[in-house]
Amino acid sequence: MAIVRAVLLLVLSVVGGYLGWQAGAVYVNVQEISKLIGTNQTLITLSQLGFTAIGVLGGVFAYSRVSAFISHLVDQLRETPANDKIALCLGVIIGLVLTFLLVPILSLNQIRDPALRTVLAVGIAFVMVFLTTQGALSMREELRKLLPPYGPQVVEDKVGMKQAKLLDTNIIIDGRIADIVRAGFIEGTIYVPGFVLDELQTIADSGDGLKRARGRRGLDILNAMQKEFDLVVRTFDHQITKEPHEPVDSKLVRLAKALDGMIVTNDFNLNKVAELQGVTVLNVNELANALKPVVLPGEELTVHIIKDGKEPGQGIAYLDDGTMVVVENGRRHVGETVDVVVASVLQTVAGKMIFSNLRDVADEEEALMDRNLRSYYRDRGPRRPGRPQ
Repeated sequence: MAIVRAVLLLVLSVVGGYLGWQAGAVYVNVQEISKLIGTNQTLITLSQLGFTAIGVLGGVFAYSRVSAFISHLVDQLRETPANDKIALCLGVIIGLVLTFLLVPILSLNQIRDPALRTVLAVGIAFVMVFLTTQGALSMREELRKLLPPYGPQVVEDKVGMKQAKLLDTNIIIDGRIADIVRAGFIEGTIYVPGFVLDELQTIADSGDGLKRARGRRGLDILNAMQKEFDLVVRTFDHQITKEPHEPVDSKLVRLAKALDGMIVTNDFNLNKVAELQGVTVLNVNELANALKPVVLPGEELTVHIIKDGKEPGQGIAYLDDGTMVVVENGRRHVGETVDVVVASVLQTVAGKMIFSNLRDVADEEEALMDRNLRSYYRDRGPRRPGRPQ
């Protein structure tokens, strides 16, 4: 790449210098300038050299812009699916052939001005190439199937992508997807769209240290999964048209519909949007909640209280699966491992919350309830004869 940049800089500098030299020649031949300079060859040469220097500087200035444009074009070509590349090549070839056939028919050679003749020929070539490439891109799938080495493979790939699992950025960064696939809960082809990979790369290059670490972890997980599982990247992104500034979630939903695939995510909002548009979603958080053990009121648990709760006197503990346990009157036991009795279970969007009481307190309340019940029934026992009713 460095050699290409050096050659590009040299070419632009030479072209700029040549154009500057020609502009200097026109400048010294202007009638007013010619009268001032006269036949002084030194001034004429210095004038042309000055224009040449300006042309060289212009070429150097244009190098950065041209180089950036070429780099962007190269990146676009790398991301372009194989079907689009084949269609573009065939379209350009057909357009140039049609141009060579049309130029003699239009009798451009009869035009005396060579500059006008060249401009017309270039214009016809541009129009023909544009039309043929657009036509080829509109039937890229059919053109790919016409090629014998690739035709059957394309059909097989298309069938294999049915019910494919499309990963979004959040589930890749989450890190659990590799273990889930390895455990066999997700089968079939796993697809990573190019725009998801680009967003992950942007996060990995972020100036925020935490975001950068999460993005790099996601890239490492993808690299490991590509070596171990049937992971497809970028291949079928052309199934949807590119819309400028379209959110990644919207692209993912449209691509899933085009491929008749499923989205694997842990994003609640993406889950709802996809379901509204008829796209099947595999939500990892729902899987995690389904795998959590069922806890019923009255069961005893042993937990470690780690912090204070929001309400006065409450303590907060967590089970091994991450379920939060709220312990009433547990604030004074922060940092201790205690036995609790489940009072109630609350199911939320984020997961389950367990409300509990300390076992000693629960035992005291149960004993008090028993005493109250015994006293109640004792007072309502059989009346003695003669006692006022």
